Amino acid sequence: MKLVVEVIDAHDLMPKDGLGSASPYVEVDFQNQLSRTKTIPKNLNPIWNQKLLFDFDKTQSHHCSIEVSVYHERRPVPGRSFLGRARISCSNLVTKDDQVYQSFQLESKSLLSFVKGEIGLKIYTLSQSNNLISSPKITLPKPPPPSTPITGTTQSPIVDDSIKLIELKGNTRTHTNPAETACASRIPIQEANSVIEERSETTHQIHKHQSVQQPTPTLLTRADGVHLPTMQNQTGPKLRRRAEHEATRPLHGDNNIIINNNNNTNTNINNNYNNNGNENDFEVKEASLHLGEQWPNNGGRMWMSGERMAATLDLVEQMHYLYVRVVKARDLAATSDPYVEVKLGNYKGRTRHLERRTSPEWNQVFAFSKERIQSSILQVLVKDKDMIGRDDCLGGVVFDLNEIPTRVPPDSPLAPQWYRMEDRRGEGKVRGEVMVAVWMGTQADEAFTEAWHADAASVYGEGVFNIRSKVYVSPKLWYLRVNVIEAQDLVPNDRSRLPEVLVKVQIGNQVMRTGICPSRTANPIWDEDLVFVVAEPFEEHLVLTVEDQIHQSKDDVLGGITVPLDSIEKRLDHRPVRSRWFNLEKQREVRFSSRIHLRVCLEGGYHVLDESTMYISDQRPTAKQLWKPPIGVVEVGIVKAEGLLPMKMKEGRGSTDAYCVAKYGQKWVRTRTILDSFSPKWNEQYTWEVYDPCTVITLGVFDNFNLGGGGGGGGRDARMGKVRIRLSTLEAQRVYTHAYPLLMLHPSGVKKMGEISLAVRFTPLSLANTIYIYGQPLLPKMHYLHPFTVNQVESLRYQAMNIVAARLARAEPPLRKEVVEYMLDVDSHMWSMRRSKANFFRIMAILSGLMSMKRWFEEVCNWKNPVTSILVHVLFLILIWYPELMLPTLFLYAFVIGAWNYRLRERHPAHMDARLSWAEAVQPDELDEEFDTFPTSRQGEVVRMRYDRLRSVAGRIQTVAGDVATQGERLHSVLRWRDPRATSLFLVFCLCAAVVMYVTPARVVVLAGGLYVMRHPRFRSKLPSVPSNFFRRLTARTDSML
Repeated sequence: MKLVVEVIDAHDLMPKDGLGSASPYVEVDFQNQLSRTKTIPKNLNPIWNQKLLFDFDKTQSHHCSIEVSVYHERRPVPGRSFLGRARISCSNLVTKDDQVYQSFQLESKSLLSFVKGEIGLKIYTLSQSNNLISSPKITLPKPPPPSTPITGTTQSPIVDDSIKLIELKGNTRTHTNPAETACASRIPIQEANSVIEERSETTHQIHKHQSVQQPTPTLLTRADGVHLPTMQNQTGPKLRRRAEHEATRPLHGDNNIIINNNNNTNTNINNNYNNNGNENDFEVKEASLHLGEQWPNNGGRMWMSGERMAATLDLVEQMHYLYVRVVKARDLAATSDPYVEVKLGNYKGRTRHLERRTSPEWNQVFAFSKERIQSSILQVLVKDKDMIGRDDCLGGVVFDLNEIPTRVPPDSPLAPQWYRMEDRRGEGKVRGEVMVAVWMGTQADEAFTEAWHADAASVYGEGVFNIRSKVYVSPKLWYLRVNVIEAQDLVPNDRSRLPEVLVKVQIGNQVMRTGICPSRTANPIWDEDLVFVVAEPFEEHLVLTVEDQIHQSKDDVLGGITVPLDSIEKRLDHRPVRSRWFNLEKQREVRFSSRIHLRVCLEGGYHVLDESTMYISDQRPTAKQLWKPPIGVVEVGIVKAEGLLPMKMKEGRGSTDAYCVAKYGQKWVRTRTILDSFSPKWNEQYTWEVYDPCTVITLGVFDNFNLGGGGGGGGRDARMGKVRIRLSTLEAQRVYTHAYPLLMLHPSGVKKMGEISLAVRFTPLSLANTIYIYGQPLLPKMHYLHPFTVNQVESLRYQAMNIVAARLARAEPPLRKEVVEYMLDVDSHMWSMRRSKANFFRIMAILSGLMSMKRWFEEVCNWKNPVTSILVHVLFLILIWYPELMLPTLFLYAFVIGAWNYRLRERHPAHMDARLSWAEAVQPDELDEEFDTFPTSRQGEVVRMRYDRLRSVAGRIQTVAGDVATQGERLHSVLRWRDPRATSLFLVFCLCAAVVMYVTPARVVVLAGGLYVMRHPRFRSKLPSVPSNFFRRLTARTDSML
């Protein structure tokens, strides 16, 4: 039988951190079994909702009690402070069906400890058959008998030599194979003489967001008389990593499946997802990555033993591959259609076949992961393609893997050699030779990107190119400014009416029009600027037509011109550009030609925005001449992803073919696609030059739906979430290794799609240049000298995104349009009730500081704390007597607050916050509205309901705006004689105040005013003050509103 102590919450705890708050956690002691909850930082009313399990003997329930202690966790110095405890007798325990929420008053340990607050618990028993929760357990051995000498190890307060750590993920039910049998998970940590209790548990790796249960806490069991130290760092990080690795080691492949002894119900992983989940699932976590690993070399020659350090990629875990380069063959049979088959165990790779070649050339590389090598020999076979029967083997070469050399860049490439082919049965030499190079390397090898990988054997055709890693470069974008000045000698087709002339300008898919000239004449004047986005190389032409608008749906063309973009002048600043006259071309012959006056230029002093300024990754102007030298580099190691959800069905089961895309500046990178894996390992490292630290790098994970015959093709790559990292939040030279949650907003709510592990390092080249950047404008100076309107910025950004997506889609392999749009936040400007709520509460969070200061000042004025009020009065008198100390005091206060907050700073980069985005509490209809098309595609009743809701929200905003306008109008009317009596009173007051302040020193006036505001409540009245009453009686223009 199990005893469950469900820790719900606590209220009104005692502050312990010196800042009026505490970071509490709960520790429960039951019959020498200790278990604790997670720590809730900075909260005096924490909520845990966490279950703790203990072994329970029902026969001794009347002789035991449960001790629940609340502690404050001190940081960064390890330690804890007592916040209170509660003792609960086990005589009245109930079953799970009868459990209720109970509140217990916290008590102190002694008369000298001061505690306050309450803790809410649910305590009940659970039979073994219903036990669906398991806790990791640490068992301490009993003390040795007196005759046994006590060593220093047993007396150490840190129990890492005599304990056993078992990390179990709970018996959550997921998709299982009934044929698999349960096994006991045993995790030896250290060899000790004492007997350590081992707990058998059937387990397999599963991630929290794929489980409907909450994570279970760590449970400590101690023997009688053994002192248990503070629950911090009970084992070293090396032991913890090893224990966690062993406890969560997969039983079969990469599939995240758990085998349950108690219940064999088969449930799809995707259905186990809980939308609410645990709040820790959406947080950034420290990732234990083995970066810059050593790898076997055997003294620099063999790869089966020995060590060699590879320093090429130091932000990823090294992956070892067997490379086989098949270059060519010679002296083959003249009638053969040869191709080469590379065979290693069950893996086979083959080159293309060449018809009727005696000396064929392939120059193709094959890569086999060391983790999947199943044989000790490698066969390179040359075969003859037979269109009807079985292919004939012309011969081959066999390599012993123990004799394979190693190569790590920057070593020179291994030279291929000619090998005389042998008979397949090894009976002797045969005709022909093949040139092959075989070596052991890592993913840093130059051949890695273009190699055929054994784990992608199921992909063929065009799909082979779509799974390779590539680096893309965004096209160079320019703003094209067309200033339409005037036209002369226009000849309308209908001479019985005065023309209504406008100019239409088109570049590719971008079309803009000027307004209709107000003077209906044959010599119209517009003087309007039209701005477009164009990309190098300039493939389109500027097409301009002059039209006479007959009515809304019909225009007569009066002439047009076509201007190549290569002939347009470029400018880097705001200097004037020379205007030009162009003759208009018409379809029919005329005696004389009309002409148009234009000023056209390519703007090189602007930065073409293709992404939101909030997440901008590059701020350089278009013209390379205006670029400044880089101030640093950022290196990103895309290590792996874990716990990805199935995105499609393949052969009757869920599957995910994931790849990662990273974007910073003009450089895009795409990792290779890992096929059919929920825990893909990419281990690819990339570097970008940094020109401004206040920029953001964006990484997204996608599921590949374009694998050719291997996995279907022609679909849209599915989004799986993205991560943004602002470089200014990174410390210099520090390597950040974290696991970031991949969150996606679906019509059903927010969902965690998995986690991605990244290693990031920002290296400034010059500290002085980095600091200098902080004082410079965010964008190039042309954005401030000749700024665009808000509508122009949004329209130009949309056009730039379309151009970038179209150009990258033409690459090979293409970076698809849906990927580019997701990375560039193409729909960030769309209306969303969820975003509106999130922005509103962001504003409220900012104003909460001012509101806190106001409440504090009201408490000072009301003398809630006499000591504080007296100190404020003293400080006020000092500042009045020495006014020159005001600004130094203010800045010193800001310095002290900033220095104090240094130890409370965040240790990890920011991430996608579901709570800040208001994604956890959003209503289903609001989500449906957010995913609606534009214009809407919903039915009329739904649109009417949403319109009424929007009217309700707008009505509240309207009321607030009206109140603000009323206060402003009252202040404005005080001198306007709208109310003669009120204005007269105010003028008399102003005259008297002027006389008094003229004859009275300013210090006395300020001192009297300050003391009057902070006067004691005994001298106050609960009625509004006279100035407030006077102000509220002033007139406003509300009487004139309809």
